[in-house]
Amino acid sequence: MPADRAALAAFRREGRVVVVGASLAGLRAAETLREEGFTGSITMIGDEPYEPYDRPPLSKQVLLGRASADATALPRHRAIEARWRLGVAASGLDLAGKRVLLADGDEVAYDRLLIATGVRARPWPHESEAALDGVFLLRTRDDAARLEQRLSAGPRRVLVIGAGFTGSEIASACRERGLAVTVVERGAAPLVGALGGVVGEAAARLQRAYGVDLRCGAMVTGLEGDSGGRLRRAHLSDGTAVDAELAVVSLGAIRNTEWLVGSGLAAGWRGIACDAACRAFDVQGIVTDDVFVAGDVARSPHPLFEYQFLSLEHWGNAVAQARTAAHNMVSAGADRRPHVWMPAFWSAQFGVAVKSVGVPPMGTEFLVAQGSLTEGRFVGVYGFQGRVIAAVAFDQAKWLGFYQQLIESAAVFPFDTPGVDPGRDGGRPVPARFPDSSVPTHGPTVTLTGHSPTDQRIAFTPDRP
Repeated sequence: MPADRAALAAFRREGRVVVVGASLAGLRAAETLREEGFTGSITMIGDEPYEPYDRPPLSKQVLLGRASADATALPRHRAIEARWRLGVAASGLDLAGKRVLLADGDEVAYDRLLIATGVRARPWPHESEAALDGVFLLRTRDDAARLEQRLSAGPRRVLVIGAGFTGSEIASACRERGLAVTVVERGAAPLVGALGGVVGEAAARLQRAYGVDLRCGAMVTGLEGDSGGRLRRAHLSDGTAVDAELAVVSLGAIRNTEWLVGSGLAAGWRGIACDAACRAFDVQGIVTDDVFVAGDVARSPHPLFEYQFLSLEHWGNAVAQARTAAHNMVSAGADRRPHVWMPAFWSAQFGVAVKSVGVPPMGTEFLVAQGSLTEGRFVGVYGFQGRVIAAVAFDQAKWLGFYQQLIESAAVFPFDTPGVDPGRDGGRPVPARFPDSSVPTHGPTVTLTGHSPTDQRIAFTPDRP
């Protein structure tokens, strides 16, 4: 390594790093910084009072009563020797002065900044109804602890509003506990925003087979309480009503970017735009060199998917992107590497393991490559402009590595798979039937956000869920 490059590398391993977001991504980034030889100070800022914990168990083991919410702390791979500022949110960013402003009036100076603020659950839009006793969200460990306590009390019926992945997992946990569940989904089927209408119909059959009262193509127009302020009934757009003691609002996620308004970063409701090296863009589309982004809040381009900016709500992406961002924070330009993680997601619901690779919402066509939709065990493949773009498996995950290779090699769609048992549903492409991309849906884990880092042309103001 040339002397000047070595000197620059040594310089970048010193100074002050601030991580906003005491999250999975934030923790793994801090660990990577230390692994890469960073000797300076690390400050971890988080709006919750807890050190980083794992969120996937909250809608699974915790709701089933098999694990306590306070036992979900993330394992530590190494000591990070950080200063923790927990229970206080970031309220602003001074890019010129290199300061993070905190809600308690304090401020923290940095030389390099990593933003990993993630997402939060979209609340019920009517505040008085959201305040009723029995109306819940599920995002934090406190949310999970409160909800599990109420489920343990044995409510007569639980209403789940939204049938994305989280809503479906909540409904699954309720049925496993023997509770009556009604799920209301404004789309044509569960998981339709994430996996399309063809797979959504298979998911609907699965839910109904497990005893879920599934109402699709309907919206909850109002929640009604009794004189004591306790939830008693939900009114639906089709004129019907559902009596329920508990309602779990699962209307998707909001990216935590409001604190960056006026900061000069390219941040909006779709996330914070960054380049393949995880460096944030400013509002002019110019990349910064001391502000990095990782995890659910990031929008980054991917070469396999037409260099569109992707927002990924994936556990694995948060880890991979955090490690890439941390490496690049302490590396000279020639030693930096791109974040090109293959999108992958999994869910456990109604006794079935659902896993996907690639970007299903990009697909316009769909075919069953193996198994059968009606039998509920299959691999489905998505096509876009004549190439394989994604795959999803219901209890057939062992095959996903093969389909990932097809995605990475831009294999032709539709395709022949010698040596692989063909699907029993005809094996012919059909429309994937995703809803209009300009209309938000419950629970997509991958969001396509265009080619420009400053593109925020589609605005969304919640009206009725």
